[in-house]
Amino acid sequence: MGRHEIEDHEVIKGDIKATGNGAHVLVPKNWRDADVKNVRTSEPNE
Repeated sequence: MGRHEIEDHEVIKGDIKATGNGAHVLVPKNWRDADVKNVRTSEPNE
């Protein structure tokens, strides 16, 4: 896998939880009301 660099941002690694027809990404509670971007770093398993 390649190199990922995001300067001046907090990064966490987590799992995606399937729900219904979609999925949820869990982040810390103190991230509420913050701007958040998701970055996929691998291909999804079919």
